[in-house]
Formats: sequence, structure tokens, C-alpha cells
Amino acid sequence: MIVVTGGSKGIGKAIVHRFAKEGHNIAVCSRSLDTLMALKKEVEETYGVEVYVQSSDLSVKEDAKKFIEFVHRIGQPVDVLVNNTGVFIPGSIHEEEDSTFELMMHTNLFSAYYITKGFVKEMMERKKGHVFNIASVASFMAYTNGGTYAISKHAMLGMSRCLREEMKPYDVKVTTVMPGATRTASWDGVDLPEERFSKSEDIADIVFASYILSERSVVEDIVIRPQLGDI
Repeated sequence: MIVVTGGSKGIGKAIVHRFAKEGHNIAVCSRSLDTLMALKKEVEETYGVEVYVQSSDLSVKEDAKKFIEFVHRIGQPVDVLVNNTGVFIPGSIHEEEDSTFELMMHTNLFSAYYITKGFVKEMMERKKGHVFNIASVASFMAYTNGGTYAISKHAMLGMSRCLREEMKPYDVKVTTVMPGATRTASWDGVDLPEERFSKSEDIADIVFASYILSERSVVEDIVIRPQLGDI
């Protein structure tokens, strides 16, 4: 089974569709139950797989734990975990509210930390599994108005690399995915042509391609940008 957080739209939704197309059952969460139910209906009818959904705000530790428990109750081994939950609020460190820092750190970093801990021990016991952390080009480059978002994504890259070292003896793979500007709802209202963005489906395709490599190889870091460069 594949577990995807923040999977009801954008990159997460594209990843759900890509794995479902190959016959994988999916467990997915996001904050909107209505959107999740629509996704469940669409994916099950299109691909004939099972989609298990739960409304969760993963910026809240208790919600993260409830989602972990929900997935465990399904009773299927987790082969792939995709930590995709995230939020972007533009701003600068010296001006943004403390609450902005706290929200983005809890949503973008803490959620992945707790969710990973909830599933990785089972992968270690089975000596099988793959964790994908959806980070950003902001994980290794700073830019104006990036603020806490860049901080949180830098931290996620660090977490991924630590986890990669920890998982080597257990044959569990860890991949950090660092997209540039990708056409998702985060960019709604921005007056730029479509060709200035990567497609969510392209991110999903490269995640799946990394997953199906032989047991002897792992893609550690993926950087994918629009062909025309950063925005």
C-alpha cells in the first residue's frame, strides 16, 4: 500500500493517480474531507483500487498520530510513504509573524517527522520500503520572500539525509524530491504562462520511476525545474 499525505490536490494527487494506475491501493489524507471523497471516487472508479481517506490537519501532532493509527487499522503493509503535506506563506524572517513560522514548521517539517516515525519501523522490520520526502529547490537555495518556507525545506532536506543514513542497514530507501515551480493551487492568481511551470504529473512520473529501480539502487536526491528555469 502507498501512503500519501496532502494527497488531494497538486503533486500529491498526481502521485496518487500514478501509483493507482499501477494497481496500488492508497491511503491518503488532507484537511478537506469533501476533496478527499471526490478523489476516492475518481481513483477507485478509474483504476479499480482501494483508496482509504481521512481528513487530517498534520500541523497538529495529535492529527498526525490519528492518521498513523488509521493506516495501521487498514492492515496492509506500507510499501511507500510520500510526505507531501506543505504550505507556503511568502514573507521575510525579520517581518513575518511568529505564528507564520510556527505554522509552516509544523506543517512542512514536523508532520513529515512524526508520520515517518509512525511507519518506518515497520519498513525496517520487513527490510522493505521507500520514503519520499517532497521538499523544494528552496531546500538548497535562498531567495527573497522565502522566509520560513525556505527554512522548513532546508530542514526537511537535512532530515531526509539523516534518515537515508539510518535506513541503509535495513534496505529501506529514502529519496528527497526537490521541485522548482510546479503548477499547483499555490500559484493560483499568478499571471504567468503555463510553460513557466513544471507539471505535477512530471513529478509523479519521476517519483514512480525512482520507486521501480532494482533493490540495488536508490535515487537519493531529485531536482526538477521548469525547462525555462526558476521563476
